[in-house]
Parts: sequence; structure tokens; C-alpha cells
Amino acid sequence: MQQLTAGLTAKVQLTVSDADTAQALGSGDVGVLGTPRVVALVEAATVAATARVLESGQTTVGTRVELDHRSPTPVGRTVVAEALLTKVDGRKLTFEVTVRDGEAVAAEGRVERVLVDRHRFVEKATGA
Repeated sequence: MQQLTAGLTAKVQLTVSDADTAQALGSGDVGVLGTPRVVALVEAATVAATARVLESGQTTVGTRVELDHRSPTPVGRTVVAEALLTKVDGRKLTFEVTVRDGEAVAAEGRVERVLVDRHRFVEKATGA
């Protein structure tokens, strides 16, 4: 098993559908890729970047997202989100993220996640 160290990467892609638009998500009234869906996509890339190296019972949770959504992407286009783990500070993980629509950068930013014990986290969240 690989270690949780800077340099881990992952890509995820999405073909934009009507359900992914700002209009459908309630974040605007236009039929292009909505920012909330872009945030979910970059978070999925960060999860994928670390999934293969986490020990059983570990997971990561998002704590901060900084994102510049730079250009609109219409329904039918495919975007690719890439996450690069740039820093590991104890349990805190920092990722640089980019979403590309072809060669164009549609969005970019940074995502922070924290490494947690899945069982304890869920217990705390549910009060169990």
C-alpha cells in the first residue's frame, strides 16, 4: 500500500446533463454546469486521490473549498476534474484542483480535507 504523501493524484470526469445545471441545482437560472456540481466534482477527485492508500476504517472529510469557476460549460460537454495532493500536515490534506473543458480551464482552486476514523466520525455526527 502506498503512503499518504504529497503527489497523489486522481481525475474524474462528467458529461454535463440537465441535472448538473445551475438552473436544476437552484444556484442560478441558466442551463450550464452549476458551481455546486463543480464543487462536488472536485471533491470526488480528492476522494479518489487518497482512496487507494487509506487504511481500513479511515476516510477523509471536506473542511474547506476555495474555487474560481471561470467559464460556463454547456450541457453535453465533458469536463475532467483533477486533484493533486500538495501538502500533508498531520491529518490535514491540501489539494490543488483543476476542472478542464477540453483545453480550457473551467474552474480551479484548493480543497482541504481531514483524515478521520469513519466509525468515530459517524458516531459523533449521529450522537450514537
